[in-house]
Amino acid sequence: MSEKCPCCSGKEYSLCCQPYLNGQANPSSAEQLMRSRYSAYVVKNAAWLAATWHSSKRVADLETLLSESFSGTEWLGLNVTRCNDGSHENEAFITFFARYLEKGRTSAIYECSRFLREDQRWYYVDGTTPELGRNDRCPCGSDKKYKKCCG
Repeated sequence: MSEKCPCCSGKEYSLCCQPYLNGQANPSSAEQLMRSRYSAYVVKNAAWLAATWHSSKRVADLETLLSESFSGTEWLGLNVTRCNDGSHENEAFITFFARYLEKGRTSAIYECSRFLREDQRWYYVDGTTPELGRNDRCPCGSDKKYKKCCG
């Protein structure tokens, strides 16, 4: 039996994100792509991250820059909080909360990511930080209020 997938889907890695990261399959949804990108950060697969970045947002030497960012970062968990369709069938938004450890400090990314589908493939475009009130539920998945948890 394979280990659990780093994307926190609860599925086995070999049946979840591994086929995407190995180039054996392409994600059929924006959420699958987002989860596979998180897994790529965990397993330090810069090639997959660069290949799934939308061409309009790629920078020179993206794969090298991503590889350099891996040093000293340990990813701790992912919580997908919302999946929304965009303004057309080839656009989607995925909101997530990801925790990581860097230089001995726990930090988090809370983002609403935008994805576009071109030629039947999904690509990450960009993201924004959603507004979060002190009394809102914490996006980490704890079911506590944000101010009593990660706030």
